[in-house]
Amino acid sequence: MNIQQLFSLNGDVALVTGAGRGIGRAIAIAFAQAGASVICAARTQADIDETSALCQAALRDYHPESDATAIAVMCDVSDESALENIVDVSIQTFSKISILVNNAGGAYPNDPLKTTAKTFNRDFNFNVTSAFNLTRLCHPYLQQSQGRVINIISASSRYSQAGFSSYGTAKAALEQLTKLLAADFAPTIRVNGISPGTILTEALGQYLNDEVQEKMTALTPMKALGEPQDIAAAALYLASSASRWVTGKIIEVDGGAESTTWPF
Repeated sequence: MNIQQLFSLNGDVALVTGAGRGIGRAIAIAFAQAGASVICAARTQADIDETSALCQAALRDYHPESDATAIAVMCDVSDESALENIVDVSIQTFSKISILVNNAGGAYPNDPLKTTAKTFNRDFNFNVTSAFNLTRLCHPYLQQSQGRVINIISASSRYSQAGFSSYGTAKAALEQLTKLLAADFAPTIRVNGISPGTILTEALGQYLNDEVQEKMTALTPMKALGEPQDIAAAALYLASSASRWVTGKIIEVDGGAESTTWPF
């Protein structure tokens, strides 16, 4: 098998949550460029419509002979009935799911003394329980296709930093869930994770100005912040046959940072 075949996703069907913007959108487009049909899921219809159109354009450009396509399905991953629906739509449309990317998640920085149990549990459910539920629902189809699960974690899962007791705890749990599910599902389904560092997304943009970005860049050994495509490239590796002997692992894509780049 040559290197192009190793990284090809021809014949695959990928379900990507949080696909409306940022990392999720970049992963969806990369998978389409590699030949996969893509289900783009997020809460905002206009965003996933745009992602789906970009995926369809990528398929036309890179795989004009293929019948692969992309669809947009609105989904709040915190709602289990919405997760059931997106799995049903995926199977009705494509008859298979071979790749699941649990990318949806996030939380605001928090003061632990002002964070209620309700908020803490909400952040945990959004980042961890949703991924567990969707993986469980997709399991029969992943089993049939010898599929792959990719969980998008965060460098916050391993950094000691103020203001991230809720988000960091949730992402640390998602990291451990990744390893445990890999043990549960081997050898048929591979389960891996990606731990992004500081990535230039709209979510990060609300905290950035020139001074803050300069500080974050200075704290990063590579002296540059990451781009969504950096995470998409790692996701393509984990989704493809190139990583056929990899499961239960976390790829850290963080510009070499071993401690927080959060400058506040």
